[in-house]
Amino acid sequence: MNDKKPRSIESFTSEKMKGFPLSEAVRVGDMLYLSGQVGIDDSQSLVPGGVAAETRQTLKNIRAILEQNGSSLDRVIKVTVLLAKIDDWAEMNEAYLPYFSGHLPARTAFGVNGLALGAQVEIECVAVAKMGSGL
Repeated sequence: MNDKKPRSIESFTSEKMKGFPLSEAVRVGDMLYLSGQVGIDDSQSLVPGGVAAETRQTLKNIRAILEQNGSSLDRVIKVTVLLAKIDDWAEMNEAYLPYFSGHLPARTAFGVNGLALGAQVEIECVAVAKMGSGL
């Protein structure tokens, strides 16, 4: 019989996301799962400038959540990118690549029929977190 204690599940939601029906991050053991993020600034507005600007802001938001929870972009192992227009794939890649210059995580990208808040891009990821830190 296995009497190992199950790993705890911890959830994190920042003040700016309170009231939304989700956790920004969920930690299970040393894995950190982030909800999809869009390119909103501190005022909760989408940044202007199209898919490239939204991609950069989205990745800044993701970096902040990761760092608040004992991880970093260098520890991201899987990314999922949702694009309102799949034709924006190349422009999104141009903005995306500088954030992963040390390594390229596994990634899936696909076009969708619409995103929250009218965003052009949404990104979610899975990262390794340091044990005993974060949430």
